[in-house]
Amino acid sequence: MRIIPHELKTSLFHSYLLGSVSPRPICFASTIDKNGFPNLSPFSFFNTFGSKPPIMIFSPARRVRDNTIKHTLENILDTKEVVINVVNYPMVQQASLSSCEYPKEVNEFIKSGFTPIESEIVKPFRVKESPAQFECKVLDIIHTGTEGGAGNLIICEVLLMHLNDDVLDAEGQIDPHKIDLVARMGKDYYCRASGDAVFEVPKPNSKLGMGFDALPEVVKHSQVLSGNHLGQLANFTEIPAKDEQFIVDSSKDLFQLAKDFLDKNDADSAWQVLLRVIN
Repeated sequence: MRIIPHELKTSLFHSYLLGSVSPRPICFASTIDKNGFPNLSPFSFFNTFGSKPPIMIFSPARRVRDNTIKHTLENILDTKEVVINVVNYPMVQQASLSSCEYPKEVNEFIKSGFTPIESEIVKPFRVKESPAQFECKVLDIIHTGTEGGAGNLIICEVLLMHLNDDVLDAEGQIDPHKIDLVARMGKDYYCRASGDAVFEVPKPNSKLGMGFDALPEVVKHSQVLSGNHLGQLANFTEIPAKDEQFIVDSSKDLFQLAKDFLDKNDADSAWQVLLRVIN
């Protein structure tokens, strides 16, 4: 399928875009207008783009159907302040409810049942139920277009972060299973970033992986090992030495046995099995 964006109806291309660029973290933005009236709304065009200074960017797009802008953008244009709250599984239904396009005078905190708490530096309220809240000043707003669907990139600097201690592990780091974040996908789909959905991929930060080109041909052309499996093996700095004490069940297919080890993230044992194939 070959898609040229301007040849499709905007809403249709929008659906393809959101379905393929996902999951996306959710910015639960709390703002306040120049008269002190609060607004709360989620946005999935969002991410963090640096840590010194700490920068977050999100984009309330112009509405496709009538090319109007959202209250969040109106408020930020007036006040240049926002609180970004993360959304986790225990609050996702309420956060979704807050996305209803209520009239400007309606308080989404009340409609969605969230608890507003005062910020320390900026005027917008924080969401008490959110496990991580960021008080931000707006550095810049970049308008990417004037038609319906165009983004408005709100570039924010984090002035103060509030983090619930309950989401930390024994080392004081955020435990993904405790914070239990959710992300937005296409249509009405969301993704829960905890439980079996979370997995680890070791990064070769200090040493260079030897790469696919260094793998033995018999391993590279295995009909059992996938690209992911080969990537695990190629992340080693070199082919390890054979451990003669390592016991291999010779009654089993060695490639399948190596695959089983790799599926358990035990690449060391997988290599010991494959060394019996190579040598």
